[in-house]
Amino acid sequence: MRILGIDPGLRTTGFGLVDVNGADLRYVASGTITTTHLDKDLLPERLKVLFDGIREVVARYEPDAATVEIVFVNVNPQSTLLLGQARGAAITALVSLDLPVSQYTALQMKQAVVGWGRASKGQIQEMVKRLLMLPSLPGPDAADALGLAITHAHAHKAMARLALADGVIGAGKGKYKAGRSR
Repeated sequence: MRILGIDPGLRTTGFGLVDVNGADLRYVASGTITTTHLDKDLLPERLKVLFDGIREVVARYEPDAATVEIVFVNVNPQSTLLLGQARGAAITALVSLDLPVSQYTALQMKQAVVGWGRASKGQIQEMVKRLLMLPSLPGPDAADALGLAITHAHAHKAMARLALADGVIGAGKGKYKAGRSR
C-alpha cells in the first residue's frame, strides 16, 4: 500500500509518500508545494496552486490512500480560517481523485512517530529520518507529511485487525466502526 501524507499550509504544504509492506516502511518521495510566489491577498489563486499541486503529486506517485493533518485552533482566528481553507483545498483535491482520506491531529502523529505528543519539529525530522532510513533530515513540512503517512500505516493495520475481529470487513464503504478512516 502506498500512503500519501499531507501537512496543509497556505504558504507551504508538505507532502510525503511511503510504501507499506507488512511491517516494512519504504520512503518513496517528499517535498513541498508553495504559494510564496503569489501575493498573499490572492487567496483563490493560492488555493488553486495547492489543489493543482496535490493532484499532480497523486498523478505522479499513484497512492492508494491519503492522510491529512487536522487543523488546530490558533490564537489568531484569521490564521485558523486560512489554514482551514488550505486544508479544504487539499482534501478536495484528494477526494476528487477518489482517494480515501484519513485524518490525524499533530498530537496523534507526534505520539505515533516520536512517542511524545509535544515533540519538536527537529525530533519529528530525526525520527522520520531514522524510521525511513533517509540519508539526511527531510524539511520540516515534508517530515510532518511523512510522519502522517507513517501514522496511518500503523493505524490502518490496527483498524483492519479490529474490523476483522468485529466481522466488519466486506460490509462496503465505511467499514470501520470507530476512529477516522474516511
